[in-house]
Amino acid sequence: MVRKKLGRGRKNRCRFCTKDGCPRPAFVDYKDVQTLKKLCTTQGKLFSRKRSGTCAAFQRAVKDAIKRARFMALMPYVGE
Repeated sequence: MVRKKLGRGRKNRCRFCTKDGCPRPAFVDYKDVQTLKKLCTTQGKLFSRKRSGTCAAFQRAVKDAIKRARFMALMPYVGE
């Protein structure tokens, strides 16, 4: 019987970075609610960098974009 090796999946890539690298300044549009919802749990919490695969610069930009979208009532503060 062949055993599968656990933990050897593909590495997540940042969905915002290009092939040339991370564009500066890192900007995420707060009006793009569909993309921001993919980076949140059903409870409304942000996914970690390890789970979502975003780089550090864009994780900070996503955090600010989600806070701004919540303030503008585009996204809920808590889960639905």
